[in-house]
Amino acid sequence: MPTTVLTDQERTAVQAYLRLLHTVQAAFDAAEGPPGTDRPPVVPPSVLAEAERALAAAGLRGNEEEFFRLLQSCRPRG
Repeated sequence: MPTTVLTDQERTAVQAYLRLLHTVQAAFDAAEGPPGTDRPPVVPPSVLAEAERALAAAGLRGNEEEFFRLLQSCRPRG
């Protein structure tokens, strides 16, 4: 399988997406949500905004197929 070399903007987009993914996972792993609710904590708007900006800067907003191809190329095989 050929190695993909990411541009700085693509790498930033992938890193922002992974931070968003880990934040969402942590939110659902949390024992309790905001007071008075039975749902997990809300993902901070800044995390979502960071991912949106990074995807737009890399030209990947609305291009999920290309983005997930890049994401898969950076994930370690295990």
